[in-house]
Amino acid sequence: MKPLQSIAMGLVIIALRAWVNGYDLLPDPIGWLLVLQGLGALPTALPHRPALRTLGLLALVTSVVLWFPSLRDGLERADESLLWAADLPQLGFVGVLCLALSRAASTGPAPDPGAARWLHTAAVLTGLAAVLPVVALGAGVDSLVELMIVGSGLVLLLVIVLMFRYSARPWAATEVDQTAAP
Repeated sequence: MKPLQSIAMGLVIIALRAWVNGYDLLPDPIGWLLVLQGLGALPTALPHRPALRTLGLLALVTSVVLWFPSLRDGLERADESLLWAADLPQLGFVGVLCLALSRAASTGPAPDPGAARWLHTAAVLTGLAAVLPVVALGAGVDSLVELMIVGSGLVLLLVIVLMFRYSARPWAATEVDQTAAP
């Protein structure tokens, strides 16, 4: 499996929900393990690699904790903004990943400006998805809550599509694939 395919499949598992007795049958930690596997297979020259690894590991740990219904429900009962804060490592990872891939696509021997623009757009939209809850929840603007939920889902869908679409690009190939290329 190509690195971006592994990341995309991990994000699909994270995005999908199959609730049974409060537990998600598609646990987010499994998705994060796939994401981290894909990240590890990306070229070592990928920008922001240490930040991505840290954010990915934080998101993994957070997803393990939030998989338990009592902990997740306790956070939500205490304050909705706590769930938003718990999701910040995930949003940070996705945003930084899109920025890093955008930079990788725009540099190197075969620049890919179209992919770089799409990935940069996805990074900006992820940033907006991270900030919108501050306005919606903090200011009590209930009309923005629905937009926030739909918008963040659409942004994640866009990122998943981009990961699959660009998985065969040379700037996203594993180190082994890059050295084997003619």
